[in-house]
Order: sequence, then structure tokens, then C-alpha cells
Amino acid sequence: MAEKIVQLNEEVIKGQLEELARGSIEETLNELLEAEAEKLSQAARYKRSEQRRGYRGGYYNRNLTTTSGNVTLKVPNLKGISFETAIIERYRRRESSVEEALIKMYLSDV
Repeated sequence: MAEKIVQLNEEVIKGQLEELARGSIEETLNELLEAEAEKLSQAARYKRSEQRRGYRGGYYNRNLTTTSGNVTLKVPNLKGISFETAIIERYRRRESSVEEALIKMYLSDV
């Protein structure tokens, strides 16, 4: 009886794992931004509260380059208070590990 041979395409599996990691990072960062906005405004989305300090004004998209690839963040707009996230520095477009890798590549003449 002939044995079945299973062939795995490592490139396809690697690509799928990278996409899974990138999606997970994007989802986690967006949830953290949402939680931070709720904490600053002292109320959840669509909830009325006596302690509310600001109001939602939608989102704007911001791209961030990570070691897992490009991530699109949905940064909340808050009206009445300024939203400066502690998760990502202002004007930061790359994760610090990406910058470190670029510096190492430059120094090693790659």
C-alpha cells in the first residue's frame, strides 16, 4: 500500500503566520486605543454619564510599521479634551525595533 506524502509549502505557512501576527497586533493596539479613549472621556461609547469629560468625534486612520508589517490604527477623535495616546508616541510611524533594524542594516552596509 502506497503511503500518502504530505508536502508543506513553508513560504505559504510563513506568510499566513505573519498575517495572523500582524492582524493580532492591529486588533490589540486598536482595542488599547479604544480603552484609553474611554478612560480619558470617563464614559464608554454611546453611554451617558455625569462624569463624562469629552465626546466622540469618530476616528482617523494612522499607519504604523511594525516588525510584523504595516498596521492601520483607528485613533479616536475626542471633542472637548485632547487625546494623546500613551501607546504610540506622537508622529511615530515606525515601531522602535524596526528603526533599530534599519540602523543595523545601514551600519553593516546591507
